[in-house]
Amino acid sequence: MSGMSSGPPLRIFMAIRSSPNRRAREDGPMRLFVAVMPPVEALQGLADAVAPLRGLPGADRLRWTSADAWHLTLAFLGEVPAERVPELEVALAEVAETHPAHTLRLAGGGRFGDRVLWAGVEGQDWALRRLAEAVHGATAEVTGETDAFGFHPHLTLARAGSVRGRRRAEQRMAAAGLDALAGALDEYRGPEWEAAELRLMRSEHEGGAVRHTSLGAWPLARWEARPEQP
Repeated sequence: MSGMSSGPPLRIFMAIRSSPNRRAREDGPMRLFVAVMPPVEALQGLADAVAPLRGLPGADRLRWTSADAWHLTLAFLGEVPAERVPELEVALAEVAETHPAHTLRLAGGGRFGDRVLWAGVEGQDWALRRLAEAVHGATAEVTGETDAFGFHPHLTLARAGSVRGRRRAEQRMAAAGLDALAGALDEYRGPEWEAAELRLMRSEHEGGAVRHTSLGAWPLARWEARPEQP
């Protein structure tokens, strides 16, 4: 598959993460986030579009994320004690019951400063924003999050190195490089897909790599008629 020759087929990874992994949890804190996972067809379409970008000038200075770990983060929860995970599960189940499944597509690209390259989201993204806001509110008591809600729906494709010690000229060059890469995705429009469930995910570092494990999944509501954007 284009752009995926460095590892197992994308469909294998998707099968592995398709059901929650409820292995015994450690007593210590776990690094958690809540996400919506695009289906394999959407990820494959984006992987095919991103593959040529890796050969563009400056691309080799980025740390590209692995397609098997691509997701839309709704809320980053940070380090959460294992004994508080059941509270999160109850809260997320209640959110899922009151927010409908909705249609999205991965489309376009952009950057955050000179650090992050991302793919955008189109479709019923207003419903995704409402979902993210509800997750933020429902998990605030457990996480202690007091900052105002802020959410920019995106899928992270690559990250630059640390900006520490960079001269201003180098930062401008890095930003220009990310602009060019994001611009190469301007016309990309992936297949439509349905965001149909919430997932509670655990993030672990293993030998320099990041591994994501699903701890739980909750289907979003099915209503006879989906609400229209106000």
